[in-house]
This record gives sequence, C-alpha cells and structure tokens, in this order.
Amino acid sequence: MTLLIIGIIAFIGLHLIPYFAIEFRNNLIGKLGKLGYRGIFALAVALSMAAIIFGWRGTDPGFVYANPSWGFHVTPLLVLIGFLLFFASNAPTNIKRAIRHPQMTGILLWAVGHLFSNGEARSVLLFGGFALWSIIAIIAANRRDGMWIKPEKQPVIKDVITIIIALVAYGAFTHFHETIIGVRPFP
Repeated sequence: MTLLIIGIIAFIGLHLIPYFAIEFRNNLIGKLGKLGYRGIFALAVALSMAAIIFGWRGTDPGFVYANPSWGFHVTPLLVLIGFLLFFASNAPTNIKRAIRHPQMTGILLWAVGHLFSNGEARSVLLFGGFALWSIIAIIAANRRDGMWIKPEKQPVIKDVITIIIALVAYGAFTHFHETIIGVRPFP
C-alpha cells in the first residue's frame, strides 16, 4: 500500500506544480531549458506511474464498501464521457465553449465512474486521489487564469472528428483493458 500511496502523491504533486509552484517550475526551466524540464518531468511522471502500477499490484484489495449493483453500468458511461472530454481538451472543439476544463472534468468523471464499481481500498485511494486532484486543479486553474473567455465557435465537423477519435480510443482501451489492467471493464 505504501508504494501505491507514494506513487499517487508523486503523480498528483508533479501535476500540481504548474498551479502551486510556478516559481520553482520557472527556475527549473531556466536551469535545464524547456526540453530538459520536460524530460525530467516525463521521467518523474513515468516513475510515479510505475510506483502506482506496482503498488496497485502489490496491495491487498481489502474492501472499504460494497459497490452498488448498478455501478458496473454507470462506470463505462462516465468513462466514455471522460474520454470524450479528455480528447476534446486537445482539439479546437465547441465542447471547450461549454466546459472550461474538459481534460480535468474528464479525469474527474473517469475517477468517479471507477468509484461506482470498485469499492476496495486501493481503488478508493487511486480513483479518489485522482478525483480530488482534478477538483483541486480546476479550482487552481480558475484562480490562476482569472475570468473565463470562451474560445471561438468551431465548425461542428471538428466536434464530430474529435468524438469519433475518442470513441475509437475508448473502444480500443476497453478492448485491451483486461490485458493491460487485469480487470474486465464490463460486467
């Protein structure tokens, strides 16, 4: 459990640097250059992910709560919406006109969705941690960025393309979910 907790804290801590440690980040970029900073950041994220994966596998599940019987049906829907929002965050879409932080909102839905179908301690730590991180990141980004100025309206075709890409990615990930994660994504 310790390795899992360390991995979660490291991953979230690294991703909160742009909100709460801007001067630290700028100093590192000044010393290492933008490419050097990105390389070290990517390595640190990869190490935190490895800690999460190995910590997850090495942790006794130990149930915290019994998930509702309908939870397994809600999870794929929330994860699908999370995928759509995640992909929309990196594309010029009208979705960004409706949701200020689609990527973090997508992560929040992904995390909450998993809490509906996973009541063991390691899942509560992992998905609860990611849900908390996304909420903190949204609040911090709003404070940092000030008033929201909605992006320009985009042609609907850009939304359609983004949705198709997200659906293909979602389909591929659910297909390989059991192989990669070790858990069947559908009941």
